[in-house]
Amino acid sequence: MEYDVVAIGSATVDQFADTDSELIRIETPTMQEKLIAFPLGHSNLVKSLNLAVGGGGTNCAVTFSRLGLKTAYLGKVGADGNGDFVIRTLQQEHIDFIGPREGTTGLSVILNSFANDRTILAFKGCNNNLHLHEIKPFETRWVYLASMLGESFDTIVSLLAEHDYRVAFNPSNYQAELGYKALQPLLQKVEILVMNLEEACKFLGLVYQEHPAAKTLLQRMAQLPPRILVITDGSEGVHVYDRKHYYRAWPREGLEVLETTGAGDAFASTFTAACLLDEPIEQAIHLGMTNAESVLIHQGAKEKLLSREELYQQAQSFQRKIETEELDAGEPG
Repeated sequence: MEYDVVAIGSATVDQFADTDSELIRIETPTMQEKLIAFPLGHSNLVKSLNLAVGGGGTNCAVTFSRLGLKTAYLGKVGADGNGDFVIRTLQQEHIDFIGPREGTTGLSVILNSFANDRTILAFKGCNNNLHLHEIKPFETRWVYLASMLGESFDTIVSLLAEHDYRVAFNPSNYQAELGYKALQPLLQKVEILVMNLEEACKFLGLVYQEHPAAKTLLQRMAQLPPRILVITDGSEGVHVYDRKHYYRAWPREGLEVLETTGAGDAFASTFTAACLLDEPIEQAIHLGMTNAESVLIHQGAKEKLLSREELYQQAQSFQRKIETEELDAGEPG
């Protein structure tokens, strides 16, 4: 069986806990950080608790499937009740699970506690222990690689080196910290690279607090193998370079953000799906941001991911500000 796309990445059971907390800001000459704080030694009440399947791999698999693409998910899921929950959820979304089951399923506690943002306590479980001999052969047009760490990341790099899949890569902070030189073997296989602004800085070995403009970062990355480079920047929008043009797109006006979990996954996977469907870059950006905005105004990473019909209807309902200009490449470091 040939798939349109196989999504590779982590699978977790997410517990969303709505809590009260205080915000603390820490500033030094080289950094500024926001922390949430709870009273030490107190019982802190949780106002509501919701359970869902999460993880970058499963989030993106759901995006692809709802957009009508024949989709499989490859990752490692525990031989436990939480693993059963993950598998059932994938089946309900018409996604084939093609990975092994062993160990303990990953778990995340997501504290929705201040200014519609969140802090995540993540237990990776068996997500980091995927081995090459556990992966059965599969055929696919595209592979979408979300965050994987430890042995699992090395396994997937080896897997991709052995095949001629078309690859989209959305690294995590941890992978970006390795830097573009360490990631060169993987980047040789990547066509679409999507990172947020902080990840892009780490990827290039720059200090985030002193970062240049996103357009400059894209110029520096343009000497690397990926054909399409994307930097997301939250409320500041999205920046894309396709080796010919630089695109800058802004979020929809008047958006009331409820919760940010999964919005980055929604954009990156929808943008990739649109490219797979041969949409122009401007349309791919618009569709990606539209799906991400649907996630932002609801709780949960998957609940309000749109079907293809819903996505196109919503995208056609308003005009997004997107600017385009020609851009020359620079040097990565």
